[in-house]
Amino acid sequence: MSVLVGRPAPDFTAAAVLGSGEIVDSFNLATAIKGKPAVIFFYPLDFTFVCPSELIAFDHRMEEFTKRGVEVIGVSIDSQFTHNAWRNTPVDKGGIGQVKYTLVADVKHEICKAYDVEHPEAGVAFRGSFLVDKEGQVRHQVVNDLPLGRNVDEMIRMIDALQFHEEHGEVCPAGWSKGDEGMTASTEGVAAYLKDNSDKL
Repeated sequence: MSVLVGRPAPDFTAAAVLGSGEIVDSFNLATAIKGKPAVIFFYPLDFTFVCPSELIAFDHRMEEFTKRGVEVIGVSIDSQFTHNAWRNTPVDKGGIGQVKYTLVADVKHEICKAYDVEHPEAGVAFRGSFLVDKEGQVRHQVVNDLPLGRNVDEMIRMIDALQFHEEHGEVCPAGWSKGDEGMTASTEGVAAYLKDNSDKL
């Protein structure tokens, strides 16, 4: 499994269903996220079990992603037509409804291979999540096995941490959440932070 953190997010062009419901033949990652942070998440298949809970969880938090200026892009090996059918299936029938972010069709498995999240036997993507900064660099990744649904709130926490670091230059200690104190990346900064906060860790 590759670690992409610190490297450019692999670019791709593929068919997709946009958050508006429009089907496009050539969605390009670099164009879509140029100058903006993004979350790219992979999931195994449409019309399955854990997957709809995750996609709905992302959709329920779209206001939070939008407030932070973050593009959200889902990817699976299904076609754009299957994505569209799943979006048009009601939630109470196992669908995901009209999610407000892009779903990319990785039918050739090229994208999941580029991000090194393809399951070696099942031929579908693991539940991989990648946080990409506004320069196009991967800053955070986590990969779950197929039975293990991800925590979307943790991704929002990581976005907040990255944006705090970009704005203030300080680093984010263990368990940091928006509104918490940061740490100066120096021996003195660590000592000062731990003096006041070690009992909370």
